[in-house]
Order: sequence, then structure tokens, then C-alpha cells
Amino acid sequence: MMNRARSFAVATGVFALALVGGAAAWAQARTDLVIGMSLEPPHLDPTAGAAAAIKEVTYANLFESLVRVDSSGALVPGLAEGWTVADDGKTYRFTLRPNAKFHDGAPGDAAAVKFSLDRARGAESVNGQKGYFASIASVETPDPRSVVVTLSRPDGLFLFHMAAGDAAIVSPTSAATNKQKPIGTGPFTFDRWAAGDRVVLTRNPEYDGPKPALERVSFRFISDAAAQIASLKAGDVDAFVQFNAFEALPEFRNDPKFAVTVGTTEGETLLSTNNARKPFDDVRVRRAMAHAIDRKTLIDGVLYGNGVPIGSHFPPHRAGYVDLTGLYPYDPAKAKALLAEAGYPNGFDATLRLPPPPYARRGGELVAALLAEVGIRLTIEPMEWASWLDKVFKGKDYDLTMIAHTEPLDIDVYARDSYYFNYRSAAFVRLEEELNRTQDPAARNALYGQQQRLLADDAVNGFLFMLPAVTVQNAKISGLWVNRPIQANDVTGVTWK
Repeated sequence: MMNRARSFAVATGVFALALVGGAAAWAQARTDLVIGMSLEPPHLDPTAGAAAAIKEVTYANLFESLVRVDSSGALVPGLAEGWTVADDGKTYRFTLRPNAKFHDGAPGDAAAVKFSLDRARGAESVNGQKGYFASIASVETPDPRSVVVTLSRPDGLFLFHMAAGDAAIVSPTSAATNKQKPIGTGPFTFDRWAAGDRVVLTRNPEYDGPKPALERVSFRFISDAAAQIASLKAGDVDAFVQFNAFEALPEFRNDPKFAVTVGTTEGETLLSTNNARKPFDDVRVRRAMAHAIDRKTLIDGVLYGNGVPIGSHFPPHRAGYVDLTGLYPYDPAKAKALLAEAGYPNGFDATLRLPPPPYARRGGELVAALLAEVGIRLTIEPMEWASWLDKVFKGKDYDLTMIAHTEPLDIDVYARDSYYFNYRSAAFVRLEEELNRTQDPAARNALYGQQQRLLADDAVNGFLFMLPAVTVQNAKISGLWVNRPIQANDVTGVTWK
């Protein structure tokens, strides 16, 4: 009897453990993920547009570049499993993964790399960062796995630029249709795009690298801050990246079902200024605006304290940063004096065009209130994302706007004649040319410092704050990036606990 009882107890215990173990396994078996984003991309071709939302969906998930940026900001292998650099800094030899294929079966080989780089730097290129490829003199393919890129001059950021989403490798057979039906070499494939709602990706069974744990990922687009909060609470969204409802963070922090992370981004948030349009072509007016804006008020009012002020176009967490936040202290009296000196003793009227992100809409209202105190009367014009890109970014039809520039190390945009700031500085261009020739890190940082001081002295834009990387997520999710060293929502390493 004792043996039978013991046997029954053991069997019952084993069965109970099996149930518990089975339940635990079932609870951990979830392989889908829904990520919330504030902005919907205008299309899904990272090589044909500047909108960050494109890369935030596609980078490392659908498309791969030769090199990849990981969560720490380090350069790691991408489509290329390795590379070498010649002593003169002008010849790069990339060795590709042997079995890489595009989602339609086309080879991810040297011919595709040459096509992609030549397309990005060609006369008909619509690449949002065409300047990344300007130093390329030639691209050669000695064999299907080898690509030799020769530069016309040393370029200290060449590898970093080759890791950007704008440098994604595309196939000659599908490049023309990537905007709506993206085909890359990444670990996920495109499933569908429900316009105005979501993009859905599924795991690529043919991927030649490590398989992601997730089988299905949906990126849902929710611009309204209240709706972002509701979607998380209802469980309709598992994680919201670049979360903008900062006022709700204490509530989520106090709920054990959620985890909140605050990291760094490359997002210099600016009161972007049309330097070619009166009265903003007068540096005294731009300096007056700089003195009229209280960054602390902005950070507290827009980000609920979750932000870092900046005084030029450079992130504080990077080597080479120079703290210039004290150059234009909040001083309305000084602002009024500068306006009077520039011929505007009674101020002037202008338009502030604002894109959809809550930090821009809320921040724009605060900026308008601050500038009104010194006589600058702004008419606020909210714009949808596609219209902002078309009229402001491409068409340069604006007085002022507010936007975060999230491309990493993008201070070089001030050297571009055609960029939407309409800033022209021969001195800045000379610094950029010297920077492109310079390899030594210390010397590069010194040049970055000179560039920052020049931009601040010229008050090219209103340099406001760094956009924080705030993520609210289900506490059982692991592997989402805390910091955002590049425009990406890389889900290749995400798992459920």
C-alpha cells in the first residue's frame, strides 16, 4: 500500500509538474510582437527617402547593409561578414556571406552590392543621404563574394555610412518596387501593409544567419498620445518605442506589467530656420530667437524633464561634443534689443509649420508662446507627415519648423547647399572638407568642435534638446534597444521571457 500510495503521489506530482512546466512553456512560447510607432513611413524603401520611419521598420529586419550598427553603436558584420581597409584609407575590400539571398531568391552577391552603391551615387539617385556615397570612385567585383570599393579621398565615416539604412543593399530585380513591396536579404520578409494602420513582417525561413525568435512582427502607427497610452493598457500594443506621452510615464513605471526605459538618441531637436528668408537671413534675428527660448521650460513642458539641452548640432553622449548651451542664455530683454538693432523693434509675424510628432506639436506651441513675449508672432500650421516632407523638407517652403534630426553624426548637412536650412558658410564647408580627409579620432573631434562653435555663433537654428529614447513595453519582453544609435527598431534579438 505504501508503495502504491507513493507511486500514485509521485505520478500525480510528475503530472502536476508536467502541467506547470507545460503552462510555463506555453506562457513563454509567444512568438509574435506588436510595436507601436508615432509615425507611419511614407514608403518602405530606405534608399529612396529621408523619413526616419522608413528605417525604423526596415533596418536590419527587412534590409541589410554591408555593415550593421548594433545596440551599443558598434559596427558589426552585416551582409559583409568581414572587411579590410588599405593603409591609405581609400580601398575597402568586403567579403560577403556565402549564402545570402534576397527574399525572392535572387542572389545577395557582389553584383547586387555594386548595383546598390552605383545606384545610390548615380546621377538619377533619389537617396536621402546621397552624400554618403560621394567619395566612391569605383566599385569592383573580383568574384561573387568580393567587393572592392575605392574612394577618391579618405573618408573617416565611410564604414559608418555603409552601415546606415540608406546604404541598404537591394536587388536589381526588385529595387523599382521596394517602396510598396520591399525585398531585402534580412531575417524577416514583408507580409502586408495596411495603410494608416500597420506593417506586418514574418520570419524568413531561408535566412542564412541566426534565426530570430519572433515569427511575426507588426508595426502599428498611432500618432495620438492618448491613443498610445490606451493601446498599451489594452494590450493591443506590446511595446511603444519613441513614446511621446511623457506625462503618463509615472503611471507605467508604477505598474509591474510594464517596463519603462529612457535611453539616448541621435535626435537633435531644432527650431529649424529658413536662413534664406527674411527676416531670418539676419543673424541678429536668429540670435534674438535663441535668447528668447528657455530650454528648461521646453524640456519640462514637452518631455516632463526627460531630455538634455543642446547648444549646437551634436549629441552630448558622443566624443567631440562641446557644451555651448551657455552661449545664448534665456534673456528676453537681450532678445528684444537684438530685434530692435535688426530693425524690428515691434517684432514681426511668421509661420511655424509643425509635423505630427507630439514633441513637435507641444514644443511648437511653447516656442510660439516664448517668442511672442519678445514680439515674434507665430501662426502655427499643423501638417501631416507627407505634406511636411514635401513642402518643408523638399520644397524649403517655410519660415520655421520644429523637428528632431535623428541621423547619426549628421552635422555634415550644414555643408550642403541644397539642404532645407538654406545655410551657406564657406568656413563650414572648409571644415567639412578637412574632416573628410582626417582619420585621427582626436583631430576629427577637434574639427567637430570647430563646426559646433561656428553653427552656434551663426545661430543657424534654434538648438533645443536631444530627443530621449523612451520605450514603454510589456515587462516580459527582452531584447529591445534602450539607446538608439541609429534610426532602427531592430527586433532580430527580441524574445519573450
